[in-house]
Amino acid sequence: MAFGDGFFETLVYSNGGLRYPAGHLARMQQAAAALYLRLPHSLATTKALETTLAQLAVANQLPAGRLRLQLWRAGRGRYTPPTDAVEWLATAEPFVTDNSPLQQVDFAQQTQTVFSPLSFCKGPQAWLYVRAAHERQQRGLDEIILCDAAGHVAEAGAAAIFWVKDEVLFTPALASGCVAGVRRAAVQQAALALGIRCQQGLFSPADLLDADAAFTANVAAIRVIHSIQTKKYSTNNPLVTNLLATLS
Repeated sequence: MAFGDGFFETLVYSNGGLRYPAGHLARMQQAAAALYLRLPHSLATTKALETTLAQLAVANQLPAGRLRLQLWRAGRGRYTPPTDAVEWLATAEPFVTDNSPLQQVDFAQQTQTVFSPLSFCKGPQAWLYVRAAHERQQRGLDEIILCDAAGHVAEAGAAAIFWVKDEVLFTPALASGCVAGVRRAAVQQAALALGIRCQQGLFSPADLLDADAAFTANVAAIRVIHSIQTKKYSTNNPLVTNLLATLS
């Protein structure tokens, strides 16, 4: 905890189980490996993760819950860690899905994403999203879009961003510094299953503003974007409608 030597996961519990447990575990395993940590047995497999966190939701009498799982290195030490063991804390709160459209969206002016060996996970770089949320609130926006230092579109303030142009689904590559979202992966998998061409890359704001339709996605919600700045998007694009129907 002294050095931000850990990471966290945000998960949703509903209908008696976790959403995308295998995806969350895969990202946790990748984050643990990047930080030279060893996941505890109670969280180290998909079944263990589901069983452990389901107990928390049940104990709090939550039929639907938003769970936060925080993990950090155990023991003492300074920059050279004496152990790879992990301590953890899980918290829960009621969860209600908000899939309402995003009316007022704009690009961040004060904060940029930073690509690093850990930018794919949620952890030491979380201050970035706190700054972005503060700017969003101050500017009266429904959502804010982050770019990297070179000006490439990276992600929304707390979600992946997707857009459609000429029947192709686009999303920023991880090289932009965006989080490797579990729902981000699920959207791409669903698109491929429908035969939709997907393209990841480093795109400019102009590419996004030239799109036909756009939406954000995280484990909690998928929200269609109505407008970014003065650009108005289609809210009934057939490709987006068909894709999101498979993810509801």
